[in-house]
Amino acid sequence: MTSHVDTVSNAAATPDTAQPYKELGLKDDEYARIKEILGRRPTDAELAMYSVMWSEHCSYKSSKVHLRYFGETTTDEMKKSMLAGIGENAGVVDIGDGWAVTFKVESHNHPSYVEPYQGAATGVGGIVRDIMAMGARPIAVMDQLRFGAADHPDTRRVVDGVVRGVGGYGNSLGLPNVGGETVFDASYQGNPLVNALCAGVMRVEDLHLAFASGKGNKIILFGARTGLDGIGGVSVLASDTFSGDETAAGRKKLPSVQVGDPFAEKVLIECCLELYHAGLVVGIQDLGGAGLSCATSELAAAGDGGMHIDLDRVPLRAANMTPAEILSSESQERMCAVVTPENVDAFMAVCKKWDATATVIGEVTDGDHLIITWHGETVVDVPPRTVAHQGPVYERPVERPADQDALNADSAAALNRPKTADELRATVLKMISSPQLCSKKWITEQYDRYVRGNTVLAEHADAGVVRIDEETGRGIALATDASGRYTKLDPYTGAQLALAEAFRNVATTGATPKAVTNCLNFGSPEDPGVMWQFQQAVRGLADGCVALGIPVTGGNVSFYNQTGQTAILPTPVVGVLGVIDDVHRRIPTGLGLEPGETLILLGETRDELDGSIWAQVEHDHLGGLPPKVDFAREQALAEILTIGSRDGMITAAHDLSEGGLIQTVVEAALAGETGCRVLLPEGADPFVTLFSESAGRVLVAVPRNEEIRFTQMLDARQMPWTRIGVVDQGSDSLEVQGQFSITLDELRTAHEGTLPALFGGEDH
Repeated sequence: MTSHVDTVSNAAATPDTAQPYKELGLKDDEYARIKEILGRRPTDAELAMYSVMWSEHCSYKSSKVHLRYFGETTTDEMKKSMLAGIGENAGVVDIGDGWAVTFKVESHNHPSYVEPYQGAATGVGGIVRDIMAMGARPIAVMDQLRFGAADHPDTRRVVDGVVRGVGGYGNSLGLPNVGGETVFDASYQGNPLVNALCAGVMRVEDLHLAFASGKGNKIILFGARTGLDGIGGVSVLASDTFSGDETAAGRKKLPSVQVGDPFAEKVLIECCLELYHAGLVVGIQDLGGAGLSCATSELAAAGDGGMHIDLDRVPLRAANMTPAEILSSESQERMCAVVTPENVDAFMAVCKKWDATATVIGEVTDGDHLIITWHGETVVDVPPRTVAHQGPVYERPVERPADQDALNADSAAALNRPKTADELRATVLKMISSPQLCSKKWITEQYDRYVRGNTVLAEHADAGVVRIDEETGRGIALATDASGRYTKLDPYTGAQLALAEAFRNVATTGATPKAVTNCLNFGSPEDPGVMWQFQQAVRGLADGCVALGIPVTGGNVSFYNQTGQTAILPTPVVGVLGVIDDVHRRIPTGLGLEPGETLILLGETRDELDGSIWAQVEHDHLGGLPPKVDFAREQALAEILTIGSRDGMITAAHDLSEGGLIQTVVEAALAGETGCRVLLPEGADPFVTLFSESAGRVLVAVPRNEEIRFTQMLDARQMPWTRIGVVDQGSDSLEVQGQFSITLDELRTAHEGTLPALFGGEDH
């Protein structure tokens, strides 16, 4: 009988030239390091494992040196409610009363360009399994979508597939989609961004982590069978730039995208929850990017021993699969659990009840290697940490782009601005009907926002609010935000503006922000200018979290989002989780809940239009410096909104961001289906007042009998405020006094007609 060592040695005798490591995304020095670790040439199966686990997507080899800044700046005080953080499948936060919430956002960008429907669908499925792997029941999803120019011939293909994929998978799982964002910009033409967020809830004691410990404990693969779909997804597809060939033939050259089955995942969710409830799981890991390569190496690396896996036992749905293919497959709806021998029968019984295929494929050993056999021969014999955690770490060159100064000097202040009342009116209608600011109702109506009956806010809301406890009314609020335009102008400030807006959106519902997740989408890390953008954005985000006193609990980095030499706008997506003790006091967006509400603008308005949507829509301009960020002001706003919610002083609230005050008023009036009058401050520039995108501002509606109490509180807290108008329920118009009036019907037609006209035709 041949020994393991002899088998590995014989299998590795293939010359280097016959091993296509470069096609798998490995560099020459990375391949040399693998040989040094093993003391020999790797087998095909080992090469497959190292290539996927050392890919940019899995190993964070270009971002690690910068991501460490999150850990360096997070204080013990910030972490006091964090139960699991960076490095786990998802962050987990203790929210009180014995409840914990886990949430995370991840990218599925390149697959969503190659095959939009399955790329988006499996992006949702993957993030849901990350939440499941923590021991939680998934309760809500959100999405951050970036597409190319709305009128580009290929955009319809991508939008149609992505939206159907997000909705089809999430709706089938019975998970409400409670919010997100959709942006159109030419920079995303060949590289759409599909960032999916999921949140889950559990009791604190039900937290599960990914590790394989205890000699003799069994490794059980359960869920769907393993096929050929998704091979090379993270190592080649997600960890390299596109060539620039946007034709169907060009896309077919790329590796296949995973294929999702939401109904299989729905069964898997219920199966996992029953297994957790019965105490049958020691450790658990979902199978997403890198498939079994990731699950086995990470479980073994986090444990206290070795692991033996027999690939012959893996249930397959394709004939003649090689060990490398089995290990690299990213087939969806699969989980890997560590189970004590005495619990195996009970584990199998639960899986049988839910009709989930379950197979013991190996066990924990007392060695220190991950050993994988196939047809009686050892095809993998590696130290698992070298695969899972000791990949290459690059300190890529970082250099501020040579054209950054010129970009910042090109201020929007020089652009022609509307001056007359007629010009202002025309600008409002042009802005609210632009793809950038128009209603995204055509998209969101394809998602189920209220399934399961716990959604409290989703439509017409700055953040999604979901009830998690029927008895107490305790709930959570979720918001995600990003601005590639601001981040291009100043990556440090741009990331902070995204954080500030997500924080403010959560606070606007009456919830208290508690934690942050992120998905950092950038171009090629081999470009020093891109790495400068990334470094600055990470530092801006980390410093902002310190200023706000809330931690980053985890996230995702997506590099190589570019086609040829054209990179996307740097897009750090920031998600914020908030807690509200009673969802009945949540604050909606729509005006008119009470007659004659006073409209009060909180915060200060400055002439800040660089990087604004007005500059983009009216002048196709990007230049200057983004608005300033004041985190002390953001915290004060959050406290005021919480008090206003708790004490019944606020009936509606909507934050100011893209499009400025007039966009906020239009959305709030249409949401409440009521007219209102806006009173411009005496001596103020009407254009700046209506369109400035200064940060740290919220529009609130206050009942007339609460106005004195509310404004006294603002003064006591030194919060700048302006009485900006009144709700006029007898009117069917939005009037800016002294300037113009527009009927609600005209506003609604302009706001809601754009996307159906672009994408909702008969052949949709």
